[in-house]
Amino acid sequence: MNLHNMLKARAAEGNPVRVGLIGAGKFGAMFLAQARITTGMHIVGIADLNPEQAKVNCLRTGWSEEQLAASNLSDARSSGKTCILEDSDALIRHDGLEVLIEATGDPVAGIAHYVPLPVICSLQTGVEA
Repeated sequence: MNLHNMLKARAAEGNPVRVGLIGAGKFGAMFLAQARITTGMHIVGIADLNPEQAKVNCLRTGWSEEQLAASNLSDARSSGKTCILEDSDALIRHDGLEVLIEATGDPVAGIAHYVPLPVICSLQTGVEA
């Protein structure tokens, strides 16, 4: 089974892959243009230092105001909408993300966003992986 069919199956089950994106500039916007039309993928949150510009970039790539209307990450996860926020740490630590994409294009920021999986597991569950 290829990736497209696996994503379609996740969509059919009502269980899309939950994705967080850090950086909605040039690199992130290219991903967002495709993500909005990718069956089986839910962009739960977009963290960017400039949330207003991130929203502009989303709208420019075809996203609707309604899709970006989640008031927080929990609301986004339960509603299927997307939350835009400034706090990348909140996105990194949000329970339930399956994929986190670092698209700032800045190697120093990328290193700063790196959190080893055992640390995330420990933060979320209190138990080290």
